[in-house]
Amino acid sequence: MSNVPVLQGSPRSARIAARAHLSALIVDDESHVRAFTRQMLTSLGVATIWEANGGAAGMALYAEHRPSVVLLDVNMPFMSGDVMMARLMAIDPTVAVIVMTSANKAEIVRFFQELGAIGYVLKHIPREEAMDLMADALDSLLVGDEMD
Repeated sequence: MSNVPVLQGSPRSARIAARAHLSALIVDDESHVRAFTRQMLTSLGVATIWEANGGAAGMALYAEHRPSVVLLDVNMPFMSGDVMMARLMAIDPTVAVIVMTSANKAEIVRFFQELGAIGYVLKHIPREEAMDLMADALDSLLVGDEMD
């Protein structure tokens, strides 16, 4: 028998692996934002990701797939993020929503927190900071799963 120690994965890699069972729906009217968000979620370990270019398409995909988390833009044509979030909460009060916006106003953050958002990510912050915020929000879902 060898005395070589068994190397364990880092806590970070364990969290990434744990996120593999999460699924996400990205709802944003800007394709480059959806692509960037998909890249971040993939880097964070989320394996199943759907995309919608607006609120109506997002509602349909949510109803069909019931993802673990919805990443929701605030300012979209036809159905704004607050209207979509209210509709999501009406059909599923436990829905996990991370709000994504370029609006850095305390009243908007409070408004979405009061609606039940689990996270708030500003689109113009550095990538690493955005990833940290998303990771924290995703990890809060894992804690909820472990408590079930």
